[in-house]
Amino acid sequence: MNNHPTIFSGIKATGKMHVGNYLGAIKNWVTLQNSGQYQTIYSVVDLHSLTIGIPKKELSENIMDMAMDLLAAGVDPEKSIFFIQSHVKEHAELTWILNCILPVAELEKMTQYKDKAKQHKDNINMGLFDYPALMAADILVYRATAVPVGEDQEQHVELARKAARKFNNRWGQYFEEPATIRTKTPRLMALNDPSKKMSKDLGPKSYIAMNDSPEEIKDKISKAVTDTGGGKHGNGGKNLLDLFEMFVDDEQITTKFREDYKNGELQYAKFKPMLANVIISALKPIQERRRELEKNPDYVLEVLRAGASRARAIAAETMKEVKEKVGLI
Repeated sequence: MNNHPTIFSGIKATGKMHVGNYLGAIKNWVTLQNSGQYQTIYSVVDLHSLTIGIPKKELSENIMDMAMDLLAAGVDPEKSIFFIQSHVKEHAELTWILNCILPVAELEKMTQYKDKAKQHKDNINMGLFDYPALMAADILVYRATAVPVGEDQEQHVELARKAARKFNNRWGQYFEEPATIRTKTPRLMALNDPSKKMSKDLGPKSYIAMNDSPEEIKDKISKAVTDTGGGKHGNGGKNLLDLFEMFVDDEQITTKFREDYKNGELQYAKFKPMLANVIISALKPIQERRRELEKNPDYVLEVLRAGASRARAIAAETMKEVKEKVGLI
């Protein structure tokens, strides 16, 4: 390991990336990676995907899709350790030890468990309940000191801090409690239902996929829910403004649109096509890189193998020391 603070973050393999994932997490991953201030460790956390009963073929395709999306979006295997979670068995191994010190009551408090249990009533499995413990292990197995998160993930990092404290209290000081690095990106809402977070679960009309064609992007933006009376009712218009602001680094024009929105004067007939074109232009180089990667899957697999080897070296050292502290021989 180098002398920089270590960051870990992961994304589930539940389909192709959309702009909510990109703007809410991945763009920040790339910024942190390129800053030179951290050792960045990024993973496609495929074990987490198993909690929703995903078919075998779909899961395999999703893992590869997400890996290519991340590389296309700027994750650089020369600057970051990039790998598939299940290729490093120490994630699961540390999870079991954390399971033995984390109270059930703490896991029952997790908001996302309650939400997912409502969504998947016919498959409320132990993994769905316990995945925050695996998430804590994902972070702690690399002795990560910081985790880049959006607002909805802070609860999971707090659980990782509690797991570190409980481990240290029982077996002696070892893990540093990881801090959060908050992304400045506002939470993007679904295009077709701005009362809910942008998500693949709400169907393709709810989000812009990173691989959407210009025609698809124009169609989705043109049909996106706004609101009546400018900014006075609902938040669909605000959601589109947030999206515009995240892609356009021009304070003068964004301020003008914000004022128009606030005053109920934003002309969506002009604003929506402009927003669509902004998104199309921003995604074009990423889509071009993605098409190149699709032609060379062997390169992607080699990147993932090399990344797993580097990750395993760190995780294995952690588990060797953890076992010694716990008393496993």
